[in-house]
Amino acid sequence: MAPVDYDAVVLVSFGGPEGPDDVMPFLRNVVRGRDVPDERLAEVAEHYHHFGGVSPINAQCRELLDALRRELARAGIGLPVYWGNRNWHPYLTDTAAQMRSDGVRRALAFVTSPFGSYSSCRQYLEDIAAATADGPVIDKIRHYHDHPGYVGPHADAVRAAAATLADLPTDAVRLAFTAHSIPMSMQERSGPDGGRYGAQLRETARLVAREAGTGSAWDLVWQSRSGPPQVPWLEPDINDHLRALAEAGVRGVVVSPIGFISDHLEVTWDLDSEAKETARELGLRYVRAGTPGADPRFVTMVRELIQERIDPSVPRARLGRLPVWDACPVDCCRPAPRPSR
Repeated sequence: MAPVDYDAVVLVSFGGPEGPDDVMPFLRNVVRGRDVPDERLAEVAEHYHHFGGVSPINAQCRELLDALRRELARAGIGLPVYWGNRNWHPYLTDTAAQMRSDGVRRALAFVTSPFGSYSSCRQYLEDIAAATADGPVIDKIRHYHDHPGYVGPHADAVRAAAATLADLPTDAVRLAFTAHSIPMSMQERSGPDGGRYGAQLRETARLVAREAGTGSAWDLVWQSRSGPPQVPWLEPDINDHLRALAEAGVRGVVVSPIGFISDHLEVTWDLDSEAKETARELGLRYVRAGTPGADPRFVTMVRELIQERIDPSVPRARLGRLPVWDACPVDCCRPAPRPSR
């Protein structure tokens, strides 16, 4: 492959409200086209209002943007860095328009999800395509679930969290890796052959557990489920898993949210509030490990992913065995057809 001439980088993320008045409009954006009633959204809105109606993801994106700009400058990569979101300001459509105005012709997108499924990959590709019908061309950076810059920070966080339970026997402590649950139909269609989302997360969990070296047994469980109860989603839920651990005589649990790059709302609410309270009720000692955020190794990872696309001769840093690719197959992660009413 020949080197590609890119002239910008864009951080593409989920977006989140910046104040109480933003919460319901933001949530309506998230579920647009799904016929979710406002009554259900009001329940979710309370999670945001618990934090003043402000999602932490925005500040985390700004911190990552600042760190990435410094990292690229240090490496002599003179590309401007933009930011566009799926569900709230700055919207990707507005960012693409600004890029066109600035003369950007071809850019690389770093998406704040390392994994492959409809919601974590293909939907972002659709967002990019819709926003760039009039240009510029934006190519999405590959999955990075097994990159050392992703695995290393998670492993260090697990090791630090486990150290707080060092007074317990190793066999009394369990390590629970968590990620956002998705419908089983989405899992079965993730990747070109199905099952990619869960397979990638299992690989990340294995790599993080090995590098952390705590000796604790581990499980991959799920969080943040939504949608009607009759629709099957990936299980077990973290709260159900904590109950099973307590019944099995486990005394302490380290929870590592390997499905997330930063401590946004689904970490701070679902794990730091709900799951922590479940553990307290069960008498389990509970420690939540951190996420990469703007860890220097994570920022360096983004720069390396950019460099490998600019110049395909640059070695690709990977720790896993699952295949990765730069351009997703056309039929990859197609959404399941919605049932007729």
